[in-house]
Amino acid sequence: MEKTYYPKAGEIEHKWFVADANDQNLGRFASKIAPILIGKHKPVYTPGVDTGDFVIVINAERVTVTGNKLDDKMYYRHSGYPGGLKEITLRDQLNKHPDRVIRSAVWGMLPHNKLGRKLLKKLKVYAGPEHPHEAQDPQPLE
Repeated sequence: MEKTYYPKAGEIEHKWFVADANDQNLGRFASKIAPILIGKHKPVYTPGVDTGDFVIVINAERVTVTGNKLDDKMYYRHSGYPGGLKEITLRDQLNKHPDRVIRSAVWGMLPHNKLGRKLLKKLKVYAGPEHPHEAQDPQPLE
């Protein structure tokens, strides 16, 4: 009888990749990052198992969008109190917290469960071109 291969936590090798968001379309860029975090590019990919790699995003403030999304797209958060719904446009969010824009776009493409939250922690987003992960020797992401 053939047995199904199930990767153990110690057998999985997590690599580091660096992706430059400079002049990249937000949605298309996020759709390239999400499968890397999930691990779909690896032959040992197994649903429900963290086989993905770490991704470092630099130049998050220079990501682009098409159409009128800079003024029309809204981000919402709630304080938990009555009347505590806050909203901010994409343009303002890019000016104040550009890392949240990419994190939100990638989160929409990950599973919304414990595994997805674990995968999102492997995404490191930085507004500028500098990042503190040189010791991990990240490879450029095509």
